[in-house]
Amino acid sequence: MSEPVAAPRTSPSLVTRGMDLLSSVRFGVVLLVLLAAACMVGMLIEQVNVEGFDKYYFELTPSQQILYGNLGFFDIYHSWYFNALLMVLSLNIILSSIDFFPKAWTFISRKKLDASAHWLRGQECSKDLTLAGESEQAVAEQVATAARGFGYKARVTEKNGKTFVFAERGAWNRLGAYAVHVALLTIFVGGFLTAQYGHTGQMALAPGETSSEMSETFFKLDQPIKQTVSLPFEVECTDIQQKLIDKNGSTEGMNTLDWLTRIKIKDPARGTTEALVQLNKPYDYRGYRFFQASFVPDGKARSIRLRVTPEGSAQAEEITIMRDQTATLADGTRIKFADFFSDFALEGGQADSKSPDYNNPAAALMISKSSGEAARGYAFPAAAASSGPMVGRAIAGYKFELVDFEKVGAAHILSIQKDPGTNVVYFGFVLLAATLGAVFFFAHQRVWAIVERDGANNFQIILGGNTNRNRLGFEDRFKRLVKAITGGQDEEVQE
Repeated sequence: MSEPVAAPRTSPSLVTRGMDLLSSVRFGVVLLVLLAAACMVGMLIEQVNVEGFDKYYFELTPSQQILYGNLGFFDIYHSWYFNALLMVLSLNIILSSIDFFPKAWTFISRKKLDASAHWLRGQECSKDLTLAGESEQAVAEQVATAARGFGYKARVTEKNGKTFVFAERGAWNRLGAYAVHVALLTIFVGGFLTAQYGHTGQMALAPGETSSEMSETFFKLDQPIKQTVSLPFEVECTDIQQKLIDKNGSTEGMNTLDWLTRIKIKDPARGTTEALVQLNKPYDYRGYRFFQASFVPDGKARSIRLRVTPEGSAQAEEITIMRDQTATLADGTRIKFADFFSDFALEGGQADSKSPDYNNPAAALMISKSSGEAARGYAFPAAAASSGPMVGRAIAGYKFELVDFEKVGAAHILSIQKDPGTNVVYFGFVLLAATLGAVFFFAHQRVWAIVERDGANNFQIILGGNTNRNRLGFEDRFKRLVKAITGGQDEEVQE
């Protein structure tokens, strides 16, 4: 008689092996490491949408420019492989959750209400007790009441003629890992929304200027390219201000406490909104966030203070005029602050600044008299009396002296960020912090007890329990539970 032939062993299909890999926890850890490495590259290599990228880029060697550009390192968060990592890692989280969730859900839906004596004695903590009582039910209720005093939900059941007590706390902790997965996926979704639909550009604004476009930089091959992005509203700059540490010093960043840009947002859908953008106080409007990014350092003045003396008179009048604004003298003459030159010079009959430094400051004025006469001239400080024939010259019957001025740059550069995923990412991080705290600071603790009669009024109790984390905390709680059941007797707990 011939022996039966064993059926040939079949290896898993390619699809099955692929699904096993995608749902593997180890594969997920590898993807997380790769994603962290990509984020590290984004931190070490300056990104194309960061202020000052042009200078950084041209300081690199040609080989670095080509290599980093072709690998997408200058805009890594928009690269295809970064998005692919996010997608595959998200798929891994979803598939692994599907694989392991049914087992975790059994702790909630199908609770283990009874156990054998042998199994209880093999648990992390166990103890054999002897108690006096009237019946198994009464002793079981005594155990359950003690457990409830320590925050456990306890119930008494009977099976096959035996009385059991089952007590647990923190069963929801078994699902904590899946809440963490939801938080991670939420963060990934927010990041994807930002990468695909977000924009980050810059807008240079000087008082009186209006713009509805921002300049965005992106990378193509190995060259940064700028393009304009239209906004659904107009931004009008009404004022710029620079708070200096030393008002007599320069307008460089080291001497600056804050930059302030006052704007009006003219929106056809919402009307006009006034806003203030400061260095550490960005402004949010319709999903757009306005930041202070940089400034044009050419020396200008936000306001000037003039001493005006009528020609042939010694009685002077002092007035303060904001940039591009007008002040009126007592006789009705209007003085407009038209421009400012930090280092005044005439070149080809045109006023200009030789440098951004305040070496020879002068304010350009436009004078309109009530008689209709109009003139244009310049006001200089008294200390500039020997600087040229224009200093101290009468204009339209007045002599003007530049008494003081508030320094400011020529323009402020705002960074405008359209980030549709911001709130999603913030919510994800809050959820992640909360779920991680819940997962690691709480535990699922379970305790079982078998109550059996041992003599007329004595009952034997076999007590055992386990926890999914924080074993030391559970051991302490278990010992205190034993004391509460026995009325305070301090007996050694088997471990």
